[in-house]
Amino acid sequence: MAEPLLKVEGLKVAYGGIQAVKGVDFEVRAGELVSLIGANGAGKTTTLKALTGLQPLAAGRVRFDGREVEGQGTWDLVRQGLVMVPEGRGTFTRMTIGENLLMGAYTRRDKEVEADLERVYATFPRLAERRRQLAGTMSGGEQQMLAMGRALMARPRLLLLDEPSMGLAPIMVDKIFEVVDAIHKQGVTVLLVEQNAGRALQLADRGYVMDSGEVLLDGPADALLRDPKVRAAYLGE
Repeated sequence: MAEPLLKVEGLKVAYGGIQAVKGVDFEVRAGELVSLIGANGAGKTTTLKALTGLQPLAAGRVRFDGREVEGQGTWDLVRQGLVMVPEGRGTFTRMTIGENLLMGAYTRRDKEVEADLERVYATFPRLAERRRQLAGTMSGGEQQMLAMGRALMARPRLLLLDEPSMGLAPIMVDKIFEVVDAIHKQGVTVLLVEQNAGRALQLADRGYVMDSGEVLLDGPADALLRDPKVRAAYLGE
């Protein structure tokens, strides 16, 4: 069997004397949509930061496409196709929608950027309608779409999504999950970090349940949805 696109072994991350991630193991195979769920403070965002070189590893190994992540710059990982949409979106508020999207292609030197831009506009028609609008004047949901579109402009082989539905109105939450599903069906491998466990697992092939810096459960997403512990702790049943 081929090596996973992403393989994490014994990952530990600490902030000073506080161990935020306590030796987690998980993997994502090419073509999968994998959900990492858990309550606020479980260590999910810290894990993503470690995967992308934004937070140093205290211990363990992270391999992307067979190469060690540790020691590489975040920009190098983006060039290789490991791309994250951070919690809070991180749009360039004083730049237009079109300019934000082009920033997603900053590391590229090929001739297909314009074609990819049109594909992003096709995926997010609302961005196409407002391409000259300043990003800072958009709603939270629209900025989330923009952040996802910008990430797609980097041509991700693995797209990391950190809490894409957080703080959004219910109708916009529905739209964001529809878009995540559409992106995956276009062939992009996705690692989705979410507090909305039910919606995340409904989309996923497999899932991992994280609590207090540890992975407590993992398995096929449909099995986790039926698990009494998951239903009681994360689905309000």
